[in-house]
Amino acid sequence: MATMYDVPADDLIEALADDLAERLEEPDWGKFAKSGVDRDLPPEQDDFWATRAASLLRKVADRGPVGVERLSTEYGGAKNGSNRYQVAPDKRTDGSKNLIRTILQQLEEEDLVETAEGEGRRITAAGQSLLDDTAGQVLEDLDRPELERYA
Repeated sequence: MATMYDVPADDLIEALADDLAERLEEPDWGKFAKSGVDRDLPPEQDDFWATRAASLLRKVADRGPVGVERLSTEYGGAKNGSNRYQVAPDKRTDGSKNLIRTILQQLEEEDLVETAEGEGRRITAAGQSLLDDTAGQVLEDLDRPELERYA
């Protein structure tokens, strides 16, 4: 049986996003909110909410238990550090904590993630099963000879 480590992350996230798009609902403010302080505009991707949810589910399974603060650091970027008279180096900024927290709460409602008191969030058995089943389907669909040993 294939696990989430046996398939490329981008293919797994894309397949998970298709499944989560039906299960999760983007809030009204979601299409107007930036994904971090370093961004100038909100995301233009049509399925951004489902893609970010799939990415978060994979990160919680890989690094869990993990909290919102550490996840926002992972999704952060570099903000321009220049001011009017001198050029300063870019400063590291975090991603949107509200966006991450809202998606994690939705994943909790779907029983894919649970709260570990004082530690953050971790994957549930149902969430791990969803990841492994999706990884198996992705592995079957991929036409890459170097991955055949995992099938």
